[in-house]
Amino acid sequence: MKITFDFEKPLSDLQTQIEKIRQVEEKTKVDMSATLNELQDKFEEAKKTIYTNLSGWQKVQISRHPDRPYTLQYIELMCDDFIELHGDRNVGDDKAIIGGWGTIGGQTAMIIGHQKGKNTKDRQYRNFGMANPEGYRKALRLMKMAEKFNKPVITLIDTPGAYPGLEAEERGQGEAIARNILEMSVLRVPVICVVIGEGASGGAIGIGIGDKVYMLEHTWYSVISPESCSSILWRTWDYKERAAEALKLTSNEMFKNKLIDGIIKEPLGGAHQDPIAMASVLKKQLVKDLKTLKDRNIDELVSERVDKFCSMGVVIEDEPAATAPIINDQEV
Repeated sequence: MKITFDFEKPLSDLQTQIEKIRQVEEKTKVDMSATLNELQDKFEEAKKTIYTNLSGWQKVQISRHPDRPYTLQYIELMCDDFIELHGDRNVGDDKAIIGGWGTIGGQTAMIIGHQKGKNTKDRQYRNFGMANPEGYRKALRLMKMAEKFNKPVITLIDTPGAYPGLEAEERGQGEAIARNILEMSVLRVPVICVVIGEGASGGAIGIGIGDKVYMLEHTWYSVISPESCSSILWRTWDYKERAAEALKLTSNEMFKNKLIDGIIKEPLGGAHQDPIAMASVLKKQLVKDLKTLKDRNIDELVSERVDKFCSMGVVIEDEPAATAPIINDQEV
C-alpha cells in the first residue's frame, strides 16, 4: 500500500515493521508467521479506523492524490469503445475537458469529463483540469449532439475550478458556465453526473446538472476550495482544515443536505488504491441508472430535474403579520 499523507503515518510505521520482520525471517530462516499475522491484523484494523473517520480536509487530500484515476482512465476501464470528439466550433479544443461517444454496458452514451493529467507535462497540457470557456462550450455542443440522437449524457467532474485567467474572462467564462447550467437543466435526455475527485465552484457545476448527481466517497464539492476560503477569511492558508469543516464539502455532508442523490463507495484507502475495482463499482451504478432513466417520460424527467435544483437552498418562513409603516416613530 502506497503511503502519502501525514494521517497515514501509523500505517507506514506498521508497514515498516512488517517489512523488517520479513527480512529477518528470510535471513535467519526462522518462522515469524505468528508475529507477521499479528502485525497484519493491526495494519488492517488501523487502516479501517483511519479511513472511516476522515476529516473534511483529509478527504480533500485524498481527492487530490496524484495516482487517483481521472476521466480517461475510467473511460478506458468502463467502456467497450470510445470515440473522442474535439472543439467548440468557435475558438478551439480545450484539453481540460474531454468528451465523446462511449459504449457502457451495451448502452451508447455521451461521456464528458475533466482531465487533469498524470505528470507535469500532461498537467500543463490539460491546464490542470481547469477549463476555459471553449471547454464548456465544447461540452454543451456534445450534450446537444446527444440530445439530437436521443442518447444519455454522463459527466465526470474533477476540477479545482474553471480557469481564472484574464483571457478566459474576456472570452466569456461566466456566460459559458451559466449557459451550460441553463441548457443542462432542460436537456431532453437523461443526464448522470459523478464527482470523481475535486468539485470546485462553477468549474464543476458547469457540467454538473443532472437527473442523478453522485459523489465518490472521498471527494469534495463546494463553491470554494478550503485554501481559498481560508485566504479570504483569515488572509492565510493556515486555517484550511478549519475551512474544510465549515464548508461541509464532503460527500456525507452533501448527501445530508440533499445536494446530491447518492454516495458511491470507494475501495478502502481511496480510489487510487484499486482503480479497477473503483471503475467496476462506478460502471455498475451507471448501467443501473441508464436502464432506469431511459424508460422515464422525458417531460417528467426534465420537470423533476428543474424542481430538484430550484429547491436547493430555499428557506420557507412564516410570513410576519402585516404592520403599518412608521414615519417619525408614529404610525401612519
